[in-house]
Amino acid sequence: MTEDKVRKEVEMRKLTKEEIQKFVSMPNVKKIAVENFLMTLNLNGSFMDACMNLSQDAHLYKWNKETINAIGKGIKLSSTLSY
Repeated sequence: MTEDKVRKEVEMRKLTKEEIQKFVSMPNVKKIAVENFLMTLNLNGSFMDACMNLSQDAHLYKWNKETINAIGKGIKLSSTLSY
């Protein structure tokens, strides 16, 4: 089973404030959007759920690519498996 396939089934962990700050401080991101989304990642259930929520929210709120990219990186970090 590949890591990406496993990640889709893994529950999301809560990111630390320091981890979230790393993404909030990226250039040209909508800081409140990044912070709010990443603070509640663990409520998404799975990697796939978080990605679907990101897609829906990005479309609804018309987020720029920098904001989407920052949140996407946060989602990946939240779902990283430790072997």
